[in-house]
Amino acid sequence: MTERKPAGVSFESWVDKQIREAEQRGDFSRLPGFGKPLAGLEHPYDEAWWIKAKMQREGLSVLPPALALRKEAEDARDALPGARNEAEVRRILTELNEKIRKAVLMPPAGPPLNLTPFDVEATVQEWRAEHGRA
Repeated sequence: MTERKPAGVSFESWVDKQIREAEQRGDFSRLPGFGKPLAGLEHPYDEAWWIKAKMQREGLSVLPPALALRKEAEDARDALPGARNEAEVRRILTELNEKIRKAVLMPPAGPPLNLTPFDVEATVQEWRAEHGRA
């Protein structure tokens, strides 16, 4: 249990004592990152650093849902040339088309979606042509 500050002892000296005792026990040497430089010291101070770090760790987006889906469609288009086989191309497009159809039926908040589902067969034909498969 955490020790309470005794009456009559100044707060500063009590805190200093707690820190000194923790150092002597080696409590600080077991912390993750001990002995390593602090990350981000080379960047200017940003008041929202912890929010941005949390969002990055959690994989959150700051884009409105409509823009996030447009970005996902763009990323999917960019990923298609690297697909290993036709089944992977179809899977990527089918998953994305389902999200687009849902968004068209229930428009998300933000700017207009301006997306229509991909023509899976035409896109697969393009992928085959790029990869020398007929």
